[in-house]
Amino acid sequence: MKKSLLITTILSLAASFGMADDFEREVWNKVAAKSCLKCHKAGGDAEESRFVLIDPKVGPKDAWLAKNRETFDKIAKLKKKGRPLVLQKVTEEIEHEGGDVLEKGSTGYKILEAFVNGSMSSKSQAPKVPFFEGITMLDDRRLLRRLSLSLAARLPRQPEYDLVEKDGLAAIPGIMDGLMNEDAFYERLLESFNDIFLMKGYDGSPERVLGYRNFGETRQWFSKVKFDHIEDEKERNKANYNLTDRYRESILHEPYALIEHIVRNDHPFTEIVTADYLMVSPMTAKAYDIYDEVKDKFKDPENHMEFVPAKLPMLTYRDGKPDQKTPTGLYPHSGLLSTFHYLQRYPTTDTNRNRLRARMYYQHFLGVDVLEMAPRVADAAAVDAAYEIPTMQASECVVCHKSVDPVAGLFKDYQEPDNNFGPYGPRKEGWFTDMFSPGFESNSIPEEDAWKGPQYLGAITAKDPRFAVAMVEHVYYIMMGRKVTLPPKDIDDPFFDARQRGYDEQRNEIASIAQKFRKSDFNLKIVFKALAQSRFYRAEGLGNSELSPGRAAEVADLGVMRLLTPEQLGRKVKAVFGYDWDLLSNTDFLRILYGGIDSKEVTERLVDPSGAMGAIQKMMANKVACAVVPLDFSIDPGKRMLFPTIEADALPEDEQKIRNAIVHLHARILDRQDAADDEEVSRTYQLFKDIVMDAKAQGQLDPRESYFCQANESGRIPDLNYTLRAWRAVVTYLLRQPEFLYE
Repeated sequence: MKKSLLITTILSLAASFGMADDFEREVWNKVAAKSCLKCHKAGGDAEESRFVLIDPKVGPKDAWLAKNRETFDKIAKLKKKGRPLVLQKVTEEIEHEGGDVLEKGSTGYKILEAFVNGSMSSKSQAPKVPFFEGITMLDDRRLLRRLSLSLAARLPRQPEYDLVEKDGLAAIPGIMDGLMNEDAFYERLLESFNDIFLMKGYDGSPERVLGYRNFGETRQWFSKVKFDHIEDEKERNKANYNLTDRYRESILHEPYALIEHIVRNDHPFTEIVTADYLMVSPMTAKAYDIYDEVKDKFKDPENHMEFVPAKLPMLTYRDGKPDQKTPTGLYPHSGLLSTFHYLQRYPTTDTNRNRLRARMYYQHFLGVDVLEMAPRVADAAAVDAAYEIPTMQASECVVCHKSVDPVAGLFKDYQEPDNNFGPYGPRKEGWFTDMFSPGFESNSIPEEDAWKGPQYLGAITAKDPRFAVAMVEHVYYIMMGRKVTLPPKDIDDPFFDARQRGYDEQRNEIASIAQKFRKSDFNLKIVFKALAQSRFYRAEGLGNSELSPGRAAEVADLGVMRLLTPEQLGRKVKAVFGYDWDLLSNTDFLRILYGGIDSKEVTERLVDPSGAMGAIQKMMANKVACAVVPLDFSIDPGKRMLFPTIEADALPEDEQKIRNAIVHLHARILDRQDAADDEEVSRTYQLFKDIVMDAKAQGQLDPRESYFCQANESGRIPDLNYTLRAWRAVVTYLLRQPEFLYE
């Protein structure tokens, strides 16, 4: 009897788990997440209904899946006129504010119908292999080099290699603590956050971010500086231009200095939306007219890129009369949300009404694309004619505007549409009444707190579970070079389940790291370390595995294989060769051609190489090899980076010595650990040999290295046998390999 009961219990549990799996795979992934969630959740248009789901972005799966299944079970039991209520709702047989979200006979409708009627049968599926089975991982030594180049723009040091050799993957977090204290890390961090926030791309000259309304008398302080002590007019003009350029560089960097301050000092990253201060340099402090209050904080008052925390007084007109009233007497700082740069980069108009700002707020700080929430309206004119205020009455409009408009209202004091006067400026007629009242989702801001709308928003954001997830997604972009994957859309796709599994695995990893992030009091460095150790980042390839199409769809987004950005390519050249090849970073046209951005018109980096990129790669390889090969041979062997064990006059006949030199080049330039008889080494050796042999066959050749590749001022280096130029060709060849151009 006991045995029979045990067997029954086991079978019951097995059936239960199978059904739970079917619920997630079929009902949740293919129906609920796509057709119900955007309205039926906290803050959604249907949050007051009996059918409210938990958004998966709140955390790990165990925090929402079982609860959502329970909610579906309850709603499935409701009937009207003897038929399941939910089936009548989704087809709008009875009134449904969300409209007809499922067509009768569609795959989604059939899934929901089977669930409601209890006829959903567990689909027979091949047993799932462990998600990472067959995926090879980057070895710890190469992982260290990738992280060191990516985050600190240098090659690993020997003590770091020794630590990895001793402790393996466990050594990586400690080494990363060191990397993330280096200045190069912050250059990379802020460059990447500009990819996300694009705050350097606002219109007008940089100083115009400080509006004429409030800073008209001080923002042009640099124009009043006299250089009378410089007698030569050209030098005087040069000094003036230099001061202007430094001031403008300082202004553009200012909001990113806040990010650096938070991360460098291990502050909670929530300060990005809650900081009750801004960062100022000696130059921007003069523009804000607070230099006298903060000048003693600067280590070097002449350093335009030194920033310290400061607080602005409440704003006044340029004539000194009060323009803003706050109980504290201070400007209501709230991290980036209240910076003039963020507000100016995402300006508003009387018709937009801060909605762009609200949309970008959701995208940047909660990871929500509000445009994805909205259904496509077939006849906007008909909707406009049918409702007095469509954004507050028409369901297809309300689904977005119920979230967007309250947040837009929190920026109501920053509605001035004339950019010359800056972002600050409450609307003279008062805030719009044909919008949902200022607040956040279903909560309205108390009238007495209306003066500090961004602060109110920042405080709520810091507590929202979606904030941590969004910040992990940003770091994922920084480290992987691409955004997180989106859930598959076509439920009739034969590989839908496989793509969904890949998406779910990634979401679970991000949710797990977000949980660690929260527990660390929002220390962003924890996210970098967690991602660096994750198998998503360390995945390298398939080894000898042959994947089925379905399995390939599952693992399609693993690993890092991205074209280096122009800035990263320049830094890698510097790290590997000690040579400053800054053509891309200093030449806007070439940088954008190579996939860079200008933060204004060009805001997305190219990820697929073009013909122009190939030409720039060729230019880079030729220029760098020309510069570094003769120079390396011209110095003492003990100090050489590229050729420590061979001289430039070694001939192809000394094959072993040539091969050993190639092994060293492969390791330094490509991070390949090849043996001297490896196929790739043989290929490079053959290139070297063929060039020398071809030169001999040509007969009379210049016995000196190219005039344009002189190692130093002492003149052109002898190259009687063309071996120096052959080595230059070898380095050119290696610089054009994917292992160098990609990460």
